[in-house]
Amino acid sequence: MPPVPLINKDFLLSTLKRLLDTPSPSGMTDAVVHLVCDILESLGIDYTLSRRGAIRAVLPGSAYSPKRAIAAHLDTLGAMVKSLKPNGRLELVPIGFWSSRFAEGARVTIYSDNGTFRGTVLPLKASGHTFNKEIDTQPVDWKQLEVRLDERVGSIGDLMRLGVRVGDTIAVDPGTEFGPNGFITSRYLDDKAGVASLLAAAEAIKRTGALLPLDVLLLFTISEEVGVGASHILHGGDVAEMISVDNGTNAEGQNTSDYGVTIAMMDSAGPFDWHLTRHLLSLCREHGIEHARDVFRFYRSDAASALEAGNDIRTALLCFACDASHGWERTHEDSLIALARLLAAQMMSDPLFQRDSKPLGPMDDFPSADAQTTPDTPL
Repeated sequence: MPPVPLINKDFLLSTLKRLLDTPSPSGMTDAVVHLVCDILESLGIDYTLSRRGAIRAVLPGSAYSPKRAIAAHLDTLGAMVKSLKPNGRLELVPIGFWSSRFAEGARVTIYSDNGTFRGTVLPLKASGHTFNKEIDTQPVDWKQLEVRLDERVGSIGDLMRLGVRVGDTIAVDPGTEFGPNGFITSRYLDDKAGVASLLAAAEAIKRTGALLPLDVLLLFTISEEVGVGASHILHGGDVAEMISVDNGTNAEGQNTSDYGVTIAMMDSAGPFDWHLTRHLLSLCREHGIEHARDVFRFYRSDAASALEAGNDIRTALLCFACDASHGWERTHEDSLIALARLLAAQMMSDPLFQRDSKPLGPMDDFPSADAQTTPDTPL
């Protein structure tokens, strides 16, 4: 196999910044879909859209079928107006699963039918001058928060006249910072860092004219954070292998690589494909890509939704490093580059099994009975 093309770090990081600058909580993803489509067009990559905007792009290979797929999600966490309060403030509920602890103090934009409004998420007891020590003893819960709008509002009537309504989407500012030492801190690195890495891998393939043995589908989903994910973008039954790209958690009890790529062996939906995960580990060894293996207990990805939708495909999960996931997230550019290199290597590698070209096939090159129990490659 030829060497993996050099990843353009400037392209990766500038793409990540553009993604982070574009609000995209689940249910409000049109703007980020347009952004990614613009990037794909600039790279000369063809794509089509689902009805709601999930993107299915293709990098052509020597064989049209079976296809490989790599999925990353464009949607992020967010919030929604639950009720208008008599004091002119807003009760809110989360979009996706995240702690109210990370919402406190956030600057937000409320997207109403009449325009946008700025505000701040505050605990109900926000002032130490008023509540003394109660500011530190109130519960950590979404019911203990409210949005203070930067408008002259003090009643439900004021909010109604302003045009704010129940069900308005709330986007939380990402607070992005690119450090001079390679660290990147921001909300929503999950999964915009994964999207940027996938686009950087695709850019490297296009720039160098690398030959691909199979068509590779680049799937950008729009509702992973609410559990739908890739179930709505895989069509035709011609995908044999699918890799989901998402965050790996740097935390006590985990084995995620801080500065490399992490191959997940299992998440809450169960083990990933034995042969595909070990193929990815082999590619890391072959190309000198820093990597680790990990298992996630409270985690699911686009791969799970694809399988639950009835797709008979081999799945794997590749992760970039992400400290404090679904909170104030942090990663490092080295991890994103390692992820992009492995994605490019996978695109260029030979198919695992010829029999995977059809949904049903003979025993001919099905793995041997002892393939999963007899070591044949170094760890």
